[in-house]
Amino acid sequence: MDFISCCWRLRATRDPLFPAGVSFPADWPVYSESVIKLSVYDVKDNREPKSSFLGTTSFLVADLIQSKDQQLSLNLRSTDDSATVGTVVVSRSKMGEIEDGEVDHITADMHQKCTLVYETSHGTSNDKDNGPIMNAVFKNAVCKVYRFQTVDSKWMLVREQMAECTLSFSIPKQLISLYIEEDTYRIQELNDLGALSPHWDNMRKEVISRYDQIIKEYQHTLAEMEKLTGPLFKPSCSKGQKYLEFIPINLHTQRMRVTCPRKTDSVYDVVTVGAPAAHSQGFKNGGLQRLVSKYESEKKSYSTAYQSIYYPPEQTARAREILGTVFQLQPLISELADQLLQVAQQCSSQALKDTLKNLEEKTEQFVHALKDELVKSALLALHAARPGYVSKTSSPSSQPKADANANVTTEPHTLCNNVASSQTPPKESKTSPIRSDSIPHQTEYDEEEWDRVWAGVAKSLNCVIAVVEKIQELENNNQETAPGQALADVITAHNPAADLRDQLAVLVDTLKECVMDVTERARHSMSFVLLQEAACSTVQGLQLQQRRDAVFSQALAALVCGFVMRLYAGLEDKGFLRQLHTVGLVAQFESLLSTYSEEIGMLEDMEVGISDLHSVTFKITEAMSEEADSLQPTVSGRRDRYTLEVPLPHHAFQTLPEELREGKPLHVLPVLFNVGINEQQTIAERFGDISLQERINQKNFETLEGYYKSLTNTVPSECLPCFQTQTDIKELLDTLGQNVVTKKRKNVEILWLAGMICRRLNGIRFTSCKSAKDRTSMSVTLEQCSLLRDEHQLNKDYFVRALDCMRSGQLAQGDVAQWDDPETGSIAINKPASRHFYPIALLLVSSHLLVVWLILSLVFLLAKYQ
Repeated sequence: MDFISCCWRLRATRDPLFPAGVSFPADWPVYSESVIKLSVYDVKDNREPKSSFLGTTSFLVADLIQSKDQQLSLNLRSTDDSATVGTVVVSRSKMGEIEDGEVDHITADMHQKCTLVYETSHGTSNDKDNGPIMNAVFKNAVCKVYRFQTVDSKWMLVREQMAECTLSFSIPKQLISLYIEEDTYRIQELNDLGALSPHWDNMRKEVISRYDQIIKEYQHTLAEMEKLTGPLFKPSCSKGQKYLEFIPINLHTQRMRVTCPRKTDSVYDVVTVGAPAAHSQGFKNGGLQRLVSKYESEKKSYSTAYQSIYYPPEQTARAREILGTVFQLQPLISELADQLLQVAQQCSSQALKDTLKNLEEKTEQFVHALKDELVKSALLALHAARPGYVSKTSSPSSQPKADANANVTTEPHTLCNNVASSQTPPKESKTSPIRSDSIPHQTEYDEEEWDRVWAGVAKSLNCVIAVVEKIQELENNNQETAPGQALADVITAHNPAADLRDQLAVLVDTLKECVMDVTERARHSMSFVLLQEAACSTVQGLQLQQRRDAVFSQALAALVCGFVMRLYAGLEDKGFLRQLHTVGLVAQFESLLSTYSEEIGMLEDMEVGISDLHSVTFKITEAMSEEADSLQPTVSGRRDRYTLEVPLPHHAFQTLPEELREGKPLHVLPVLFNVGINEQQTIAERFGDISLQERINQKNFETLEGYYKSLTNTVPSECLPCFQTQTDIKELLDTLGQNVVTKKRKNVEILWLAGMICRRLNGIRFTSCKSAKDRTSMSVTLEQCSLLRDEHQLNKDYFVRALDCMRSGQLAQGDVAQWDDPETGSIAINKPASRHFYPIALLLVSSHLLVVWLILSLVFLLAKYQ
């Protein structure tokens, strides 16, 4: 038997003899065996929730269903159950009926302005929005259901549900563990560089010391986070705590389900979260965007001071990309090579062909990734950093450069012998360093050696391909001649394919050795490049990396939460699933931050954090079981390349398209649009600078427009959702582009249009402000009422009433479910005090104004610290 706690907040008299009516829909998704406990409050005094409590009662759903008059009259009891304090009538209603009588009379009170049907502290097990999959990730749901009148005098049922998310903490914890693992591995890579000259060796020791410091801090942060218990979100009062800097602020999911007569249910989701920003580190010197630009501009001078090699940002990013690609492909190539040998022994022609094709594709990706001058130049720089390095000039007739794409026309054995011998460099080259410690079995190194080693992989692959083709040809010939031969002849006949399989084993080993050799050289060279970057990093550079890690962690947790919610909602939508594996999804972040004072730094942090999400990919896997722990998303990878695995239960996984079941990487395109709406933005627009906001909106509009073009060229329009408003997406994009370049104060049309386009593109919606409270709640409720008006024919007389009703529900959330921030009871009551941001230049116009300003500031500071 389920026990469900509910709360009705209505205008009711305190007279125990006066009955208060409450509507109860017949299709309320609960079991007939459920026991409903009602707590009734008087809404005329929202500021004192304890004194407004009227009474409590309970009933069995089966009793209501079986009642002849389809209603129950229940006595309200006091808290201590010592007396009857009133009466409440619970009745059944059918969707679409126009009700009259006491119910509408009472709920039409000017203070409530709407019909709040019911409110629960959690969903039921047969609820569409609270199934086993949803409950594994989304917890502590708070639900409110309203009835609003449509233009044709029917009634719609609107269900709001807000929930916490387990990913608020699980994703940051996994990321911190990966940060520790990656930095530990970097230390190992630096140690593996071998002997270096004293200058470079001292630089390496200093960099390793910095990595050790980061690792210890991250380990301490992770240990503190493991001790946390309580709610599954970080309240805004904790945003400045150092050990919680990786956790997003107030991460919640908001779902509005609309049920109308003669129409299927519609669902509208939005994720609310505080702007990803490093509050614990402050914004005195700006945010990430400004700090990264300053750091890159000063890195050249740092490299001169440290006598290191300067690599521009694009080259260091390329070095990380090469490392990631090499470490991803090298084990795959080895695994496919072993698989090729196994399939060759099984005499399966088609399987052999498919395995060879996969091996060829991965090896070509491997070779292409290393076809980069950065690797070659870094190898030379690394050898120059060895002890005893001496430059040696050779004769002009040095050996020509090997061609990786050269055609293979010789026999496999001959070619592989040539490949092996080509790895021994000539004694002379144009610039050949002589050193005491170098690559094993070599005494000198020339700039063409890397070309030969790198080309050896491609040549070894060609050897393997040639032998496999001969094996397939022999097997085909045997199949044609076998029916005409006696069995004894077949058994005693010599089998050339067996010899070729032996040769294939040798060639496969050679390929694996070549790939491993290239991997080690590339790893050392790219580690040396990253050593230069780390050496140029001052203490500020170290803090910059930590800041970026923290901001990215917050942004990633929000993105994964939105992706999981959107995926669960679209499991039965074939068009959505096709779009998902074809072009990916768009994730639209709506920001309400101002471009004034500290919020500029927050916006700069958020911009970089959202931009870093471009390197994130998703993959859907089959869960080991249907337990909640098995359905939690997991993170893998390293900085600049993370993969999120989202497990689904067996029955849901089997219904997915083949591309998704095979683990195809899924991409999410994040876009950010910001429009400040508070009083600080007014000051910024009149006396400050809003160029940051304009640049962000313009840049992300171009990104969104590019995604739409890719979508229309790949996915048919039938895959996109249908809306009542028939405005074309291209027309909406054109209007958005015009608004982005238009000089208009607080142009919220940008946010409206971007949100509308996102929903029409099957995208993921996010709404953020500083703490995801005041401005965010106002934006979400306004958007919900606008959707009811535009898509579900909400009666125009009910628009303001519905808006006030939803927002009054927001005010009462802390009273009913205790899920609001601990430091806030009512948003309207405990609204944070606005700081006095008055431009000093304006105040200097009058000495009297300056004196008044000083007095007000002093009073504000005293009140704050008191």
